[in-house]
Amino acid sequence: MHSGRRFTLKQVVFWTRRDLYFFIIISLIPTSLYYFFDIKWLVIPWVAIALIGTAAAFLVGFKNTQTYNRLWEARQIWGAIINTSRAWGILTKDMVKSDKEEIRTLYYRHIAWLTALRYQMREPRVWENMHLKSNVEFRSLYNVPEHETKIEAELEKFLNPDELAYILRKKNRATQIISLQSSHLSRLKDDGKLSEFDFIELEQTLVTLYDHQGKSERIKNFPYPRQFATINQMFVRLFIAMLPFGILQEFGKMSASIGEAFIWATVPCSVIVGWVFHVMERIGEATENPFEGGANDVPISSISRTIEIDLRDMLDEKNLPSPLTPTNDILM
Repeated sequence: MHSGRRFTLKQVVFWTRRDLYFFIIISLIPTSLYYFFDIKWLVIPWVAIALIGTAAAFLVGFKNTQTYNRLWEARQIWGAIINTSRAWGILTKDMVKSDKEEIRTLYYRHIAWLTALRYQMREPRVWENMHLKSNVEFRSLYNVPEHETKIEAELEKFLNPDELAYILRKKNRATQIISLQSSHLSRLKDDGKLSEFDFIELEQTLVTLYDHQGKSERIKNFPYPRQFATINQMFVRLFIAMLPFGILQEFGKMSASIGEAFIWATVPCSVIVGWVFHVMERIGEATENPFEGGANDVPISSISRTIEIDLRDMLDEKNLPSPLTPTNDILM
């Protein structure tokens, strides 16, 4: 998540510079043929290009609206995880009639659940975009905690060795950690350390956490429909490729009175217009997967750290971890 006022023009150009090089090339080729070889039939009526541009603009607008909805829903889910986690903390502390160490186990196991879930959300999917060279280069400006530390090293802070070994054997580790929580609550109830009513209340909280996890997994595992993403990208690329041929016609008319060299204004004009459409399309692409490790992600690492600090503070611990801070205005 970008936590500054805005992306700078330098950052946006750095992110899209490879595409700018391509736009310059596809603008230079028809302009050179027109100017040096006098091939005038290259021009395309502007009306045809405008119609394609209008269709591309509608699709880009639709995609950006839908991908923003995915991003905002993901943020709402993790906002709900914050609230439910705090509720888990106060309910456990007030309802479980046991020593502080057992309550601490329930707290730490919940932090382990958050850790497992955020690592699962960062796992790559074939439809995600972080493998693109522009995104790989831009990622050098910030850090993704889940890509720097192995999950084993993080989970061992919050689980005992037996539980850690058990969880690491599982495919969906977050799901199994909640299962361990439920089993622990059942034992507490059988031992008389948790009343029947309180047991039901805490179990319902675990069900709510499962609900949050499932919603998060749905966004992670179901991409923005590929048919819309494909057609959107094809229309934008077609428009950008045809753009110089339409601008040639307009500037060709103007060069008759201004001078033949004016035809070269086709290149910067085509590059700027094409870049605007391309950036709008890339914005939607960069927003559609809110957990992939991109600069526009929901900051699940920071959210998890905030919850960890809150829960450990409820235990009156002194050596609390520091909140995550942005790197180059990017907060993960």
